[in-house]
Amino acid sequence: MRIVWLAIVGVLAAVVAGDAEAQAPAFDTKAKQIYLVDAETGSVLFARGENEPVPPASLAKLMTMELVFEALDKGELTPHATFEVSEHAWRTGGAPSGTATMFAAIKSKVAVADLMQGAIVQLANDACLVLAEGMAGSETAFAERMTERARELGMPVATFKNATGLPDPGNKMTMRELVTLSRHLHEAHPHYYRLYSQPDFEWNKIFQRNKNPLIAANVGVDGLATGFAEGFGFSVAASMQRGERRVYLAMGGLESDKERTEESRRVLEWAMTNFEKRRIFAGGETIGEASVYGGAASHVALVAGGPVDVLLPVNNPERLTARIVYRWPLSAPVAAGQEVGVVKLWNGEELVKEVPVRTADAVEPGTLTSRALDALQELLFFWL
Repeated sequence: MRIVWLAIVGVLAAVVAGDAEAQAPAFDTKAKQIYLVDAETGSVLFARGENEPVPPASLAKLMTMELVFEALDKGELTPHATFEVSEHAWRTGGAPSGTATMFAAIKSKVAVADLMQGAIVQLANDACLVLAEGMAGSETAFAERMTERARELGMPVATFKNATGLPDPGNKMTMRELVTLSRHLHEAHPHYYRLYSQPDFEWNKIFQRNKNPLIAANVGVDGLATGFAEGFGFSVAASMQRGERRVYLAMGGLESDKERTEESRRVLEWAMTNFEKRRIFAGGETIGEASVYGGAASHVALVAGGPVDVLLPVNNPERLTARIVYRWPLSAPVAAGQEVGVVKLWNGEELVKEVPVRTADAVEPGTLTSRALDALQELLFFWL
């Protein structure tokens, strides 16, 4: 079996327009790794090094909180339940640690609702450790759950050795995975996601503002978190909503806290103001054909499951192209609506979006003669 690419260029050439000589300079950022996605269309607006494993630092706490949110939604945990602050949690993430903390007292008992606010608003390491130990018995066991859950959510690289993101060579994630996780937190747990935009939290008579400076900037960012790792730099996972549009951003490799804040605002503003939505294919529209082996028909039309929309740059559009990727040939019988591949949409050299394609009709097995001819054709194809 071979993977076949069907190029669809002509029908898309008119979707974008503009004189190449009059195009504005291409947008860029100081971030070494970045992944920026439009929520509605799934269009990738900017990507660089998005699949490189990097230390997540405090962004690992997003995975910690996903396990907490999931346990709450399943009724395995309640906001009123309390967990004791162990000596390990206190020394590693509490007042003696010199790291981000909610200053929970050793041997005290803290409600889950308060630990959640500490972990999200203050990025408190002691809060994450108390939750991990309370839910799994130990931080190590909880970290194993984090990695297992990451696989369930479609994150093949993400690996966690602790619940805080404190330095450990085994902690790693990609920018693509951070966007996947951010989107999941917003869509699957909207009630708890609101905590990421909480401006402050006071615990043990100590008042602390949200550690994410983009929240106080009041530019439409309603989450999520920031991180820093020695040797990698400053990173951020953010989501912004303006009107009906939402975008998800993950980027890292920045040189300072100031640069991270400035670049985050600049990238998000660019994403919100420099794109427009275009409909590429209508729902049910035939976008290509696939060869069928041994069928009553030699080809079957391919369609997307619904309308296909993308966001394209307003000021520097390039040539939009599409390619259907499927395993050649399909073998009869073929059912109507059978998912057989994907259509990949490219703006210049940038992969904008992938959409599954399905068969428009059923194809029944053909006659003995037609199957023999198809077998001969396939043999000649591989021989050539």
